Amino acid sequence: MSKQTELIQHIPRLRRYARALAGDAARADDLVQDTLERALVKLDLWRPGSDLRAWLFTLMHNLFVNQIRAGGPVHCELDEAADVPVRGGQSDALAVRDIHAALAQLPSEQRAVILLVGLEQFSYAEAARVLGLPIGTVMSRLSRARERLREIMEGRAVVKLQVVK
Repeated sequence: MSKQTELIQHIPRLRRYARALAGDAARADDLVQDTLERALVKLDLWRPGSDLRAWLFTLMHNLFVNQIRAGGPVHCELDEAADVPVRGGQSDALAVRDIHAALAQLPSEQRAVILLVGLEQFSYAEAARVLGLPIGTVMSRLSRARERLREIMEGRAVVKLQVVK
């Protein structure tokens, strides 16, 4: 199987992760396109036999962080929940919307970890490699993210107001 064919097989997962990170379809599509462009240019740097999925997610994460630094805060739209496959019930759609809204409230560092481990089923070690963090940092961010999601979903989240002088 060629490198390009292997790369194409990961596009659906890249797109799902990008949409969860970026918060809207247009920014996610741009992020996937930028990731694929960088991957094709740097494909010779990928070592056959290593984890292509982790390498692609690392490229995407680094691009996303660079875009945040260059362009300011991330914008999340709640309309994106409509694209998530769910059972037919209205209560399921509302639950997906609530989870999406709760994820949007997490800091980007926690959201990235919970999406890699929870949604994309990366191991802690794989997530640590993708994010360029020690495994202990991944585990603590994941723990804080899960607790924060529980608080938000149960309505116990405390809104922190910024004092402006």
